[in-house]
Amino acid sequence: MIKALSGFALIGVIVLIGWAARRRAGLPPDAEAVLGRLVYTVMTPCLLFTGVAAADLGVLLSEPLFVSAVAAVLCFGAHTLVTRRRDRGTRILGALAAGYTNANYIGIPVATYVLGDAALVVPIIVLQLLIVTPIALTLLEVATTGHASLRTTVTAPLRNPLIVAVLAGVASSVTGLRLPAVLAEPVATVGSAAVPVVLLAFGMSLSGRRVLAPGPDRIATIAAVALKTVAMPATAFLLAAGLGLPREAAYAVTVLAALPTAQNIFLYAQSFGTGLVVVRDAIFLSTICCVPVLLVIAVFFTR
Repeated sequence: MIKALSGFALIGVIVLIGWAARRRAGLPPDAEAVLGRLVYTVMTPCLLFTGVAAADLGVLLSEPLFVSAVAAVLCFGAHTLVTRRRDRGTRILGALAAGYTNANYIGIPVATYVLGDAALVVPIIVLQLLIVTPIALTLLEVATTGHASLRTTVTAPLRNPLIVAVLAGVASSVTGLRLPAVLAEPVATVGSAAVPVVLLAFGMSLSGRRVLAPGPDRIATIAAVALKTVAMPATAFLLAAGLGLPREAAYAVTVLAALPTAQNIFLYAQSFGTGLVVVRDAIFLSTICCVPVLLVIAVFFTR
């Protein structure tokens, strides 16, 4: 468990560096916006392509993944009810904050050190990259541009660098075609920088701002954190029990459902210019709150 928590410590330190840089390094006012745009258009597409191209798409067909998907969808839906009076962009991003799991940066170390098998988190990563992310980004594109025509809806994914990268990765995985090493290595290297740079930008965004400040975003943030850290693992546990999954599988899906909101959501909020406060505070608070929740789950299943 101590080793698993090292992932949280790593995230905290990088975020703190970003926060300190914003306060002390004399950065220009738009520094985090520039970083976010660079991550969105260059780094994250490289990361997604590399990850999806190497993934086994057959992992999408499994009972544990079904449990994880249903738990996430229920949390997405529950949060949209809380924010039904808000603008569409905030509703979409608030829903993502309530159910989109940090399966990569925290999920991999937790799966490795708590569950004993890093591969257990791969199906969730694939599901979120191939299904949840394209749908969410398409909805955000339509919501923020104001164009809801059939043509816009159909072509929006093809204008988004993240979705294009995912589709290219799927094509590579299915066909077995690989980039030559002279291209694959630079793409993988650039992609590996995406997560720490997102964390730096996230830390910069916290400088001079209060978490849960009074305003219309407070209730939406609290709801997202409660759904992500409490309701989602509880739902996953009940679904696993209802399907009769083995104890080890039930333990795995419950732990993975309790992971915090992914930093990717902040990147989407920043790129589309909506829901920033809800997403920023939900990521920060869910990362803190999930630690005691994970400890409780571990004690419950290993007693």
